[in-house]
Amino acid sequence: MSRGNPDKPNAGSILIVDDTPTNLDVLVDYFADLGFDVLVATDGPGALEQMTHARPDLILLDVMMPGMDGFETCRRLKADPGTADIPVIFMTALSDMGDKIRGFEAGAVDYVTKPIQHEEVRARVTTHLTLSRLRHRLEEAKTTLEQRVGERTAELERALAEVERLKGRLEAENQYLREEIKGDHRFQDIISRGPLMRKLLLRVEQVAPTDATVLLLGESGTGKELLARAIHEVSARKHRPLVKVNCGAIPAGLVESELFGHEKGAFTSASERRTGRFELADGGTMLLDEVGELPLEIQVKLLRVLQEQEFERVGSSRTMKADVRVIAATNRDLGDAVKAGTFRSDLYYRLNIFPLTLPPLRERMEDVPLLVQAFLAKLSQKLGKPLERLSEESLVKVTRYSWPGNIRELQNVIERAAILARGRVVEIEDALEVRLPVNAGSGSTATLEDMERAHILRVLGTTQGIIEGPKGAAAVLALNPSTLRSRMQKLGIKKSSRST
Repeated sequence: MSRGNPDKPNAGSILIVDDTPTNLDVLVDYFADLGFDVLVATDGPGALEQMTHARPDLILLDVMMPGMDGFETCRRLKADPGTADIPVIFMTALSDMGDKIRGFEAGAVDYVTKPIQHEEVRARVTTHLTLSRLRHRLEEAKTTLEQRVGERTAELERALAEVERLKGRLEAENQYLREEIKGDHRFQDIISRGPLMRKLLLRVEQVAPTDATVLLLGESGTGKELLARAIHEVSARKHRPLVKVNCGAIPAGLVESELFGHEKGAFTSASERRTGRFELADGGTMLLDEVGELPLEIQVKLLRVLQEQEFERVGSSRTMKADVRVIAATNRDLGDAVKAGTFRSDLYYRLNIFPLTLPPLRERMEDVPLLVQAFLAKLSQKLGKPLERLSEESLVKVTRYSWPGNIRELQNVIERAAILARGRVVEIEDALEVRLPVNAGSGSTATLEDMERAHILRVLGTTQGIIEGPKGAAAVLALNPSTLRSRMQKLGIKKSSRST
């Protein structure tokens, strides 16, 4: 039961727990007339049950009740993080000082003696509600102050980082060997000399200075994150953060909290306020990787952020603003997802303002030697080995393989070979669990699809048909499981009975 007086301003909410109906009725009527929302329970278990439905501002708790007495009820309330901060005032007919001490030890903040004097109980309730509200305001003010201090600290750190960056120009010996795009491009980490990538980077130069939403399309491992970073680094937002979120790696129930943050107590495990990724990216850029994996209920909230640049934390009604440029990336066909009903058409059109498609590595094979050399240069420093180049035979192998896992797979193969290398010249050895096709260097006239199909079948054989997991075929091929399944379907490879 809940009662209040609609003619008076709300004074707060109280739970009254008493096994005596007469006492309960009198107190309910009294506090309802004062403008309180009043909840009632007649025993300890009933009081705990009320907590699952409503959270009062204060609890008036009788001590002497059958079954679970007031002391035990209070202890259980204080043991629950969700109710531990609610003030509890005992109502007792006991005058023994030991019983009063027991009450305070159980977690009560005060007590009133029966028979209840209305003016006394009103004064104590009003006092502790005021103290509780002041405490909460103090905690909120502290959180805000800490956040502001953190922001000021971050600004100082960015300023110091800029000084270090300028000093770093004189420390060329600390820079990794990179093969860079020459000319007017400023994408130092993107290694290519082919026409496909050059054309793509020209489009990047056009869109990067704007605030337009960019949709990066391409297979897994083609370098979508690297291209997103390049767009950010040549934009006007480069001095603000690039915040990355892998939408496919976050449990569905936590996506909203991860993106927009949450208030303390918004759900069971929300023990403190959390700042969401959009708040962190304010003024900067957000990369939403695997955006096609977002649940439908989150898609509509993302659409609102894109259109209005506003959102609410989970558990809060306060609307927040965030000036964020969004770059989305996916290896899925979002058009097909729209037709299947798993992706909103309005969000798709909003993301698809400026699409950029990254070519798979098999369509830019002229870049493989450049990538190999760049990886070896980094690995030489990382491993402390004088790694100079691949052997001629190994170079032929890597330039004739179709690389279904794209740049990520190439990088993994080169790293494993570098670890096993015994000298300056690195070999792609057969011991790499047939990661490369046996006939990769034989000059075979088989098509790329034939080679890819044969390679996937060999890997599935070594994993007994298991696709997912740390030892599954997807991990061996450096692919997302969904990408591998898509390639298998396209190549006509039937799932093994043991695949997952």
